[in-house]
Amino acid sequence: PEDTMSKGSGRHEVHVRRATSRDADALADIAARTFADTFGDSNTAEDMALHLTTTYSAAQQAAEIADPEIDVLVAEVDGALAGYAELRGGEAPECVTLDSPIELWRFYVDRPWHGRGVAQALMAAVDEAARRLPRGVHHGDQVAVGHRRHRVDAALHLRLAQVDQFEGTFQH
Repeated sequence: PEDTMSKGSGRHEVHVRRATSRDADALADIAARTFADTFGDSNTAEDMALHLTTTYSAAQQAAEIADPEIDVLVAEVDGALAGYAELRGGEAPECVTLDSPIELWRFYVDRPWHGRGVAQALMAAVDEAARRLPRGVHHGDQVAVGHRRHRVDAALHLRLAQVDQFEGTFQH
């Protein structure tokens, strides 16, 4: 299976690939920035700082990249990260009755790249990755999708085959 995907976006080509350990620092930066851009207004500065430090550190991103249950995809434009997505398997809530659900755990595009084709290229790569995963949720030729959308400043946080359930003190 392919590990990369490219799509033209005006003057810029979007290149989507699986993250490697070399991406941990840049991924930590874009992950913290896009999360803060999306949910910063809904949380206290103290809660946000604590969450960003514990959830989006370079060490945490390296651990997620190395985790065989998490598929981390990064979208690059001109050699810089423009967005990322994370799919994961594992235990699903009771309301999900599919055999092997895959969750689209994180999906963010950096603000300068909103409306420029990055999200479409990244979502196409997510769909392709979900179809390749051995734990994939398939029904015929289609990936089963059950999601609820949250849109704040065009940042999307989607779930595949799972109702969005956020743990912790953050609201969205």
